[in-house]
Amino acid sequence: MAMDSAYAGLIQVLSWPSFSYMLVGVFLGMLIGAIPGLGGVIGLIILLPFTYDMEPVHAFALLIGLYAVTSTSDTISSVMLGVPGTAASQATILDGFPLAKKGQASRAFGAAFTVSALGGLFGAVILAASFPLALPIIVSFGSPELFMLGILGLTMVGGLSGGSLNKGVAAACLGLLLSTIGYEDSSAIPRFYFGSIYLIDGLPIIPVILGLFAVPELISLAVKNTRIADQVDIEEQKSTIWDGIKDVYTHRWLALRCATIGTYIGMLPGLGAAIVDWLAYGHAFQSAKDNSKFGSGDIRGVIAPETANNASKGGALLPTIVFGIPGNLGTSILLSVLLIVGLRPGPDLLTTNLDITFSIIWTLAIANLLAGVLLLIWSKQVSKLALISGHLIVPGGLLFVFMGAWLASTSIEDWLCLIGFGLFGYLMKIFDWPRPPLILAMILGGLLEPRLHINMQAYEGLNWLGRPIVLIIIAVIGITVLLSLKRKTNTNGDALTTIPNPGIFSKADALFSIAFCLIFAWVIYSCSEYPKSVAAFPLTVAILGLSLAGLTTLKIIIGLFKGNGPSLNAGEQLIGF
Repeated sequence: MAMDSAYAGLIQVLSWPSFSYMLVGVFLGMLIGAIPGLGGVIGLIILLPFTYDMEPVHAFALLIGLYAVTSTSDTISSVMLGVPGTAASQATILDGFPLAKKGQASRAFGAAFTVSALGGLFGAVILAASFPLALPIIVSFGSPELFMLGILGLTMVGGLSGGSLNKGVAAACLGLLLSTIGYEDSSAIPRFYFGSIYLIDGLPIIPVILGLFAVPELISLAVKNTRIADQVDIEEQKSTIWDGIKDVYTHRWLALRCATIGTYIGMLPGLGAAIVDWLAYGHAFQSAKDNSKFGSGDIRGVIAPETANNASKGGALLPTIVFGIPGNLGTSILLSVLLIVGLRPGPDLLTTNLDITFSIIWTLAIANLLAGVLLLIWSKQVSKLALISGHLIVPGGLLFVFMGAWLASTSIEDWLCLIGFGLFGYLMKIFDWPRPPLILAMILGGLLEPRLHINMQAYEGLNWLGRPIVLIIIAVIGITVLLSLKRKTNTNGDALTTIPNPGIFSKADALFSIAFCLIFAWVIYSCSEYPKSVAAFPLTVAILGLSLAGLTTLKIIIGLFKGNGPSLNAGEQLIGF
């Protein structure tokens, strides 16, 4: 029965016009994923009206074709500009962009597009094989487990990005506070919105992401008048796509493990796409015998997240098909398409309409392979952007950045938000404050706070912390923190007392850290205006953030008094010297 349905689904996908719809979806997905700020969700929304009168197989060929490949082409901006094309490519920046700076963009693309295709294929296969196992896995993860999994993601990104665990976690705290702007879900009381209608529904994520990641890199290119790949030596210029493909074979077991992580984390509703790349990156870092090159151009830092974020697409479809529970925003749109074409999630899609379910799986697999091959063919041309003068890249980059920011709410405030966070992100880059934790925390904050309220009410306080899976995740968080501290200790001698990156200490550096402290202090003061239930989450986060930012400020001041490193003035640092 299952084999007959699988064969019938394959024939439906390869027949005309289903295959042509899939090709259209794949090409649109590659284009949309490559443009920072757009992403697969916007593409799905644009195409949704065209599916109303389509046959189910045709509609899913078009939409799954687009949905499957945006997390493949988003690698282009992550590697070339250091800007996440989508939320699922944030971790790729840490090593992909340094590889491009070294002139090894082709190698990064070769590895990324190969594992993207294989990861997507793996996710589709596991999706088909996991239907019998779906119920016990998904049911075992309730609100407490999902909350702690989000904390695990924040811990990993805070500990693995940047040179300081204190700065990483403090940046994550600021991101959580940004997520609290606007209405509080349980009480509908607006917080920290400064009387602005623009902020009352929350801070839009797209201008913030583009501001923090895209604008600082474009400013650096414009100010320094250099190429992305500056000072490339002869050996590094010889790197090719095939080198990246060979790297995938060398690290094939890492790719397999990360594909498994991506698929099964992707099944968890609401969290998969936001943290799966970081969990895979953290696994690659912690399982490596030599992790000294992570963050400065280690190909394993590209292979791990790119495998996982493509594999997660298949995992996210499983709860959508089986239970009608969308794994993420993209699958929420796909769920609406199921209902539009007259299909209901659940037993019917696993029995009488099993051929349509398999057509979705086949489309997911074929689209990933097709996009991987096409992007491998074109990656040599794309990688040449690294050798173009920055003054030629900046105007086009700014055009796409401002266009992407405008799509948030088509308001002039989107551009003001973009510029504001762009300047803030540039300062974070100069003073070595990691930006990825801030963005991930902002994305997860809207999910973590409601779940925390649910946990406290449903389990009468902190009793939910005793659940078995919660205890396991807490243990993993503890191990992650210890490994992060060990890494800092090995690098700096004493992780808790030595100032990270002691080459740059200045009054401007101290002032920027003090600014972080003032932000957290203002939030603590402002929380007195709100009811306890509304103020509890931001107050707790602000106290933690103030403690860590204060410790960082103290370290910098001690470094200034001890005379560690050259004391550059703020002007010299701002222009990149």
